[in-house]
Amino acid sequence: MFIDEVLIKVIAGNGGDGCTAFRREKFVPMGGPFGGNGGRGANIIFKVDTGLHTLIDLRYMKTIKGKKGENGSGKNMDGKNAADIIVKVPQGTVVTDYDTNLIIADLKEVDSEVIVARGGRGGLGNTAFKTQSNPAPNFSENGEPGEEKMLKVELKLLADVGLVGLPSVGKSTILSKVSKARPKIADYHFTTLTPNLGVVKTKDGRSFTMADLPGLIEGASQGVGLGDKFLRHIERTKVIAHVIDMSALEGRNPYDDFVMINQELEKFSPKLMKKPMIVIANKMDIDGAKENLEKFKSKVRCEVFEIKAISNTGLDDVMMRLADLVEQTPNTPLYEEGEYLSHVLYKFEEEKPFEIKKVDNEYIISGDKVEKLFKMTNFQSDEGIERFIRKLRKLGIDDELLKMEVPEGAIVKILDFEFEYHK
Repeated sequence: MFIDEVLIKVIAGNGGDGCTAFRREKFVPMGGPFGGNGGRGANIIFKVDTGLHTLIDLRYMKTIKGKKGENGSGKNMDGKNAADIIVKVPQGTVVTDYDTNLIIADLKEVDSEVIVARGGRGGLGNTAFKTQSNPAPNFSENGEPGEEKMLKVELKLLADVGLVGLPSVGKSTILSKVSKARPKIADYHFTTLTPNLGVVKTKDGRSFTMADLPGLIEGASQGVGLGDKFLRHIERTKVIAHVIDMSALEGRNPYDDFVMINQELEKFSPKLMKKPMIVIANKMDIDGAKENLEKFKSKVRCEVFEIKAISNTGLDDVMMRLADLVEQTPNTPLYEEGEYLSHVLYKFEEEKPFEIKKVDNEYIISGDKVEKLFKMTNFQSDEGIERFIRKLRKLGIDDELLKMEVPEGAIVKILDFEFEYHK
C-alpha cells in the first residue's frame, strides 16, 4: 500500500532525576554532597532508509515515545542516557511541525537523519549545587521533560522528470516503455491510483528517474480527484513533461487541456511554472492528431515532441532531450530558509518567558520556561522550593504580579501547583 502522508505524535524521553546524597565514610568528617546527575532522555530520530518507498509503517504508529534517562545515584554516579529511538523513513521524506507549520527537516540525502524531538537533559544532583556559601546543598533537580510534538510526515518522490496530464493520455504507457516500471494500464480514467517511479536509460548511456503522477483534472489543486494528494510529488522534479492526447478522442481540445493542467500546477505552487517544461504529443497515429498538433504548436512556446507510445515510436528522442534538461537544470532547495524551524528558533528565545492571565479569581502563570522550571523542581526539600521561588523572581514574575495589582492572598497557579500570593 502506498502511503505518502501521516500525522504522528512524538514524545522524547524525560531526563533522569538528579540525586540528593551525602558522603558517609569512616574517618571522613563532614563528607559533603555526593549525589550524581540524571541521564539524558531518549531522542526521537528519523533516518533515511533507501529500501523504503512508503510511510505505511508510520501509519500504524499513533505515538512514538522515548524512554526516560536513568536517575543519578549516590557516590556521584551519573545516570545512564536512554537509548535513542531510530525511526526509518523513505528518502524524500519531509517532516513538518504540525502546530507551527514550519519544516523540521527535508530528508533527501542518502543516510541523512534528524532529531525530531530532543530528550530532556538529566537533572543535576546536589553535588552540582555546591558553593562556598552552601557547601552541603540538600536538594537536587528533576530531569528536564522531553520535547513533545505533533508531526506531519510527507513523502515527496525524488524524481528528475514528472509526467503530468489528464487521465488516460498515456503517462503510464510511456513510463512502462522507457523503464522497468510496471504501472497498471487500462483504458479507463484513474487506472493509476499511486505515483509510479522508474529509472530511464537513454541510448547514449545516461540515466534519470521519471515519475508518472496520476489524477490531474480540473480542480486538482483544490482536492478534486486525486490531484491534491499527488501534486506534492512534482515539487522535487527538475523537469515537467506534459503528456497531451493530441487525437482529442474524448472530445477535449488539446490546447485547453494544456492550459488547464498548467493552471492547476500554478495554483498548487507558483514555483512549478519556473521549471523547464516540454510537451509530449501522444497518440499521433490516430486520425486528426496531425491537424490538432499544428493548431497546438501555433499557441505554445514549449518544445513539442510527437510520439506513439503504444508502439514505442519517437520516445528515444524525447528521453534524450529530457536527459539534456536534467543535466542542465541545477538542484534547487524545496523550501526557503524562512520555512525551516531551525532558522526561527531565536525568535522564540527572545519572546517573554511567561504569561499571566486572570481566570475567575485565580491568576494562571504559563509559558514553556516557567513550566519546565516547575517540572524540574524537587518540592520535597525546602531548599528546592526556595530555589524555585528565586528563579521565578529572576524571571520577573514578582514584578509582573505587582503591576497587575494582584490582591494579597489571591490564588496563583502554575500547572497543577497553586499558592497564595503575598507581597
